[in-house]
Amino acid sequence: MIIQQLINGMILGSVYALLALGYTMVYGIIKLINFAHGDIYMLGAYFGYFFLRVLHLNFFIALIFSMAICAVLGMLIEFIAYRPLRHSPRIAVLISALGVSFLLENGMSYLFGSDKRSFPQAIKTIQYHFGSLQISNIQIIIITTAIILMILLNIIVKKTKMGRAMRAVSADEEAAILMGINVNRTISFTFAIGSALAAAGGMLIGLYYNNIDPLMGMTPGIKAFVAAVLGGIGIIPGAALGGWLIGILETMTQAVGLSNYKDAVVYAILIIILLLKPTGILGKNKREKV
Repeated sequence: MIIQQLINGMILGSVYALLALGYTMVYGIIKLINFAHGDIYMLGAYFGYFFLRVLHLNFFIALIFSMAICAVLGMLIEFIAYRPLRHSPRIAVLISALGVSFLLENGMSYLFGSDKRSFPQAIKTIQYHFGSLQISNIQIIIITTAIILMILLNIIVKKTKMGRAMRAVSADEEAAILMGINVNRTISFTFAIGSALAAAGGMLIGLYYNNIDPLMGMTPGIKAFVAAVLGGIGIIPGAALGGWLIGILETMTQAVGLSNYKDAVVYAILIIILLLKPTGILGKNKREKV
């Protein structure tokens, strides 16, 4: 049973990891906690719903289109809601992020209703048995897709010109400007990548749980934030590690009969991490010169 729950936790954690990567990249670049990120995850699921239900596209084509549209939306949100406040007090940007989150949630509830919708099962579920262990083709697709996207993100960050610009802006924005790096374009690109990953997570979770709703991004968004803090916010491998750990912790909590407290356990972990090691598992304390 423990191995089965580990597998289930890795599946769920893969989605949290995709979300957490968006949080950690944006924080690493502009030190902003983008609380609207969970709602981009929700929009990704709804775009996927439209492409599958109305246009009857292949699941993976619908996934790519959903990621592309949410990438543009992420850039638009950054341009309208965050860029004008970039040099304002942190509280102003935080309030703006919360405002965008509520706007997206309530806007979708108004336009499409707050009831749950059945997500199209574009891929027929097949169960595989290995002794007492059970895993479905949907679970394999989720973890495989998540790992592929993480590898692609790593290649972008480490091997491309824009990736080098992202790392330069994260290290020292003023020095990056002096080196001729277009900071606005780099930040927009970071939002686009993070939003695309969130959209992928939304579609994958819709396929996994078979339903979506306008508030579906609220709780996973907070848990992904916890995952980013747990792994070390601003550190990309830390976000992936934190996502998997939170997923495993949640499924293990359910396995021991504490399903009603699974969210409380995750938030308790956040408090403990902030008290004992605020920089997260992979984070390091940095000394600042005065």
